[in-house]
Amino acid sequence: MPDRTELEDLFRPFGPVAIKRMFGGHGIYADGLMFALEASGEVYLKVDAESLPRFEAENLPPFVYETKHGQKHSMSYHLLPAAAYDDDDVLKHWARLALEAAYRAAGAKAGKARPKTAAAKKAPAKKVPAKKAPPKKR
Repeated sequence: MPDRTELEDLFRPFGPVAIKRMFGGHGIYADGLMFALEASGEVYLKVDAESLPRFEAENLPPFVYETKHGQKHSMSYHLLPAAAYDDDDVLKHWARLALEAAYRAAGAKAGKARPKTAAAKKAPAKKVPAKKAPPKKR
């Protein structure tokens, strides 16, 4: 499994990245957005509807994981092309596609979140004088 330094070296031609350990692998971030992940020694890049056809055209498989119940799930990440490990320009091209997909995903999430508006303040409750108890009989 590549370590943090190896992943930083791999993406150095693309620009500065932050590597965070997660789920037995690593999340790879640029500009605060996760655009790649490393799992089981493989690097996967973020895809979306716009970039997916390019990954499929290169027959780059999706990242698939198995749940503890044996179900398989794929995520919106596809394998980094092998040529990207040896060619800085290829790496930059594919990493840029992934970061653009991450930006679009972040923008879509921001658009879904409704801005919180301040609730209209209610007028303070009026103080009503307490009723006096009737005098006690002796």
